Amino acid sequence: MGVEAKEEQWKQKFPAFPYKPYSIQLDFMNSLYQFLDNGGISMLESPTGTGKTLSIICSALQWVVDRKNQQKPNLGNSCPSDDEPDWMREFVVNKENPVQEKKKIGVKSKKFTEANRRTGGVGDLFGNESGIGKNERVEKGGNGEGNDGKLLNDDDDSSSDEDEEDKLDGEEEGLKVFFCSRTHSQLSQFIKELNKTVFGSELKVVSLGSRKNLCINQEVLKIGNPASINERCLELHNSKKNGGSKIKKLEPGGSVRRTKASAGCPMLRKQKLQKDFVSDVSQQEALDIEDLVDLGSRLGTCPYYGSRRMVPAADLVVLPYQSLLSKASRESLGINLKNNIIIIDEAHNLADSLIGMYDAKISLSQLENLHQCLENYLEKFRSRLGSGNRRYIQILMILTRAFMQAIFNEDETNDNVTSNAVDRATKGPNESSVTINDFLFALNIDNINFVKLINYVKESNIIHKVSGYGDKVTCLEKQIPGDSISKEGGSTLSGFRALLDMLLSLTNKNVDGRIIVSKLRSKGLSEQDGFIKYVMLTGEKIFSEIVNQAHAVVLAGGTLQPIEETRERLFPWLPSESLHFFSCGHIIPPESILPVAVSSGPSGLSFDFSYASRSSPKMIEELGLMLCNLVSVVPEGIVVFFSSFDYKDKVYGVWRTSGILNRITKKKRLFREPRSSSDIEGVLKEYKDTIDMLSNKALSESKTSLNGAVLLAVVGGKISEGINFSDGMGRCIVMAGLPYPSPSDIELIERIKHMEGIGDTKFTNTLQVSNNDTYNGGNLNSGFDILRRCKRRGKEYYENLCMKAVNQSIGRAIRHINDYAAILLVDSRYVSDPIKRSSSHTASKLPQWIQDRLISSTSNYGEVHRLLHQFFKINKNKDGKPISVQQPNGVEENMLVHELLSVNGSDWDVEKVRGLVDNSTAAKILATPISHH
Repeated sequence: MGVEAKEEQWKQKFPAFPYKPYSIQLDFMNSLYQFLDNGGISMLESPTGTGKTLSIICSALQWVVDRKNQQKPNLGNSCPSDDEPDWMREFVVNKENPVQEKKKIGVKSKKFTEANRRTGGVGDLFGNESGIGKNERVEKGGNGEGNDGKLLNDDDDSSSDEDEEDKLDGEEEGLKVFFCSRTHSQLSQFIKELNKTVFGSELKVVSLGSRKNLCINQEVLKIGNPASINERCLELHNSKKNGGSKIKKLEPGGSVRRTKASAGCPMLRKQKLQKDFVSDVSQQEALDIEDLVDLGSRLGTCPYYGSRRMVPAADLVVLPYQSLLSKASRESLGINLKNNIIIIDEAHNLADSLIGMYDAKISLSQLENLHQCLENYLEKFRSRLGSGNRRYIQILMILTRAFMQAIFNEDETNDNVTSNAVDRATKGPNESSVTINDFLFALNIDNINFVKLINYVKESNIIHKVSGYGDKVTCLEKQIPGDSISKEGGSTLSGFRALLDMLLSLTNKNVDGRIIVSKLRSKGLSEQDGFIKYVMLTGEKIFSEIVNQAHAVVLAGGTLQPIEETRERLFPWLPSESLHFFSCGHIIPPESILPVAVSSGPSGLSFDFSYASRSSPKMIEELGLMLCNLVSVVPEGIVVFFSSFDYKDKVYGVWRTSGILNRITKKKRLFREPRSSSDIEGVLKEYKDTIDMLSNKALSESKTSLNGAVLLAVVGGKISEGINFSDGMGRCIVMAGLPYPSPSDIELIERIKHMEGIGDTKFTNTLQVSNNDTYNGGNLNSGFDILRRCKRRGKEYYENLCMKAVNQSIGRAIRHINDYAAILLVDSRYVSDPIKRSSSHTASKLPQWIQDRLISSTSNYGEVHRLLHQFFKINKNKDGKPISVQQPNGVEENMLVHELLSVNGSDWDVEKVRGLVDNSTAAKILATPISHH
């Protein structure tokens, strides 16, 4: 009776779920639904492969539907609201027959509307514009800028990249869900899951992406560099808005002739096509980025601006991290978070991702170019500039010169600040860090009012005027036709935006971040460009802006623990007991996973991949000997993770020299993760094809001795983060050592120092490390010294970075209920006594579902080999079984009992395997009564 009641409960509460949910999925959906009722911040953890995405969709969107239905009687009249779409009136939970064929209930007829607030052009960087209009002077009094603008482009425009034609008559914004993840591929996967439910066709859904991913103007795409693509897009959009800008062409003699006005981007010339785009999207099931690009290409209209205008009317907005977490991006896109729902998936590294968005960096070459452009502009138009404008330009020149000085040697003078860069190689530390205040005092620029200067730059349009003139001069000097945007470094405008980002960073609190100065240095015959970078250390203020607006913020992921670190870094004002947290186990049975801590290799050498020992040839050869054994006992694919590309290459070289590589490749083909992201897809395809081919050959009595493939991968690389090694692609995951990040990374050390100082003030006087400690980048000993002195949260943060990377990598293997894999944690530091294990031990930071099944110690490698042999012998019976993960509602729950209860030779509980048989198997059901073996 209890089972039937629970089943009826999910059918009534979550009718859109297309399968019979597992109990952990039902628990997840109920928890999320309750958290949305309560509002505030919540964290939900569900292991990869447990249907987390589908659970989020069916719970969160059902909550939105229910909430809107509840609000209908409170509209102030007894008549149905005209604002309520037809599908909403009809999409009421059918208690009698919740399982129906998915069909179109009604075609949405409401026009999608545009936000009332302005959206940014340069606002993508600066946020909303206000104040100075096109024809207004920047300052009261003075001579203004006279006619100097006429010598540049005639589009002396504001920074907005939106015009009135982009706006449609619309409706009030309603309750909506913002779902964001880290990559476009993850968002596309979300859309695929969404379209398995009725919500995909009956809710108003829009996917947002970057210009680079949505642009269909081939001339713009040829630029290649994302920042330059943005600039070119804005330039074309603004020229369209202003009726076309007269483009100057440089004649060979240096004279400038004007061409007829440009009509802007050809993909935005016909507003009717933009409206057709919106209409087409609204009448289809949810579309991902690729679908939007295809539709825009067919219609000949821009999918980037077309999708933007759909945001206000949408029920669900699917977008990447940057678009939601960056305030400037939210304002540019017209995103209103007020009283809405925010779901952030893949939130395991949210704090670092968030603060990384607010870093600022400007290079020496950019500074030199800007300084020269400002100097040329001031010299050319000095007599036409008002005193206020001249003063601000001179201040900008003082700043660019000061920043350049910081990158050069201290003994260099202003006179040779722009001398030949090849002669400027520095001696001493390459990188150093200082506080904002120390940086300003050292350069004697602490008396500058940066807020006032930033407002001037934003309102005066000075960066467009100076960069426009500078680019034209550059083209003239080099006899280059057209503009000077390059694929590599971008234009002068890119440099100005980098400068403005840096100026904005200098207005932060002294304790919020650090300034990293990287000196210009020679490297052989070449040189490495120096730079200044601001590194944000705290995300508390940034995240509070989001939390304070939204009704609920949900952080979801496969591994979110330790949650206390996330709370302290992003929302420390929230008491621990007020944080809603839910975590569930895995759907796979215990016998489908074999995690083992491997302390020694076949010859008995203890595995120690610490920084001091991992490069030992004996250690590398011992790992190779272990792999020689694994390729014989493990079927299909083995993925080996290393701490870095350099170490992976070193190991490969030792194996090749010692002959180990030859022994491995007699059993399995070997592949290596490429450094270039563009090459990964090809390597993975060949890896998978090899495994599939050899699996088929085994069935056809092939004579080959090969039984699969090995892939050498890198923790933190593309493969460890976003690639699924389901089934044969990942029968065994080998984690070689503990992939701690290098303490030579100056930004990492600054974050560790900051983390060490977080917490109760009573500890302040006892801290061994402070933010005032100097540290020189690239110095391993200095980094290790600071790490040794960390006793509290700094040390914990460093260990968590390592184990989060481990968990992400090993989680690539188990992807569905019938999958199985062995996980070998190869290092003596993984070994522990589960009874005496402390909360700080490495093994305690593994996901709970792995901890519960971890074989935490073995007497020797022979025991590991026997465990593997037994594991794969048991689980090979699963291959080829007609058991599906989950089946559509309505399928009978009968089982092929004799087969299921014999799988793995285990005593299956009947309740664990209910509802797993597909139609073809159900047709063969035996009439034998269910019984346990």
